[in-house]
Amino acid sequence: MQDPEAGTPADGHTLLGLMTLPADPASVATARREFLVSAIRLDLVGRVDECVLMLSELVTNAIAHGCAEEPWLVRVEWHRTSDALRVEVHNPGLPGPVQLVKPRQDDEHGRGLLLVDALAYEWSVGPSPHGGTVVAFVMRGALR
Repeated sequence: MQDPEAGTPADGHTLLGLMTLPADPASVATARREFLVSAIRLDLVGRVDECVLMLSELVTNAIAHGCAEEPWLVRVEWHRTSDALRVEVHNPGLPGPVQLVKPRQDDEHGRGLLLVDALAYEWSVGPSPHGGTVVAFVMRGALR
């Protein structure tokens, strides 16, 4: 995990933490672990387990659906907004269609964004300022 950059970005969000992870399934556990360490250090309150679950789903999706011609990393950032915690997961490649799908009962995959949609105050997808795609969720009630 890297230390947060100093200062507040122009959008008014304060960067609380960031990590870059190899595009490898083992990175999902690393993301959970590092976020929990940061949550303890930042004294996050309530709903931390839900944040970890959503982070895990988005990192898994980034690894599964990101693409680049060279070896690449998943970037995870968490920010304080005026009244909430915002967690962003960036992956390379052209911003593709990230959308909720209704999986069939026997499908083994396809429920991650449904969990995010159900648990987050809001979520969004768009082009990443680092190139590629960013999927983010906002969780109210996680910060003092």
